[in-house]
Amino acid sequence: METITISSKFQVVIPKKARKDLELKAGQKMVAIEKGNSIELVKIENIKKARGIAKGVNLKGLRDHNERFD
Repeated sequence: METITISSKFQVVIPKKARKDLELKAGQKMVAIEKGNSIELVKIENIKKARGIAKGVNLKGLRDHNERFD
């Protein structure tokens, strides 16, 4: 765990190891989520990377047919 310092402009530098491990790039967007006394930074992924993530999933039996509105 590395210590970071908040600048006078409230900027922080993400440690090099974290940037490398998470494959962060300059200009990449992130979301700041407050959790109690901490802030979690979550990188925003391109939705196209999720294509095929559910390939082969069997949807049978996940929902009762009586719950449908059609």
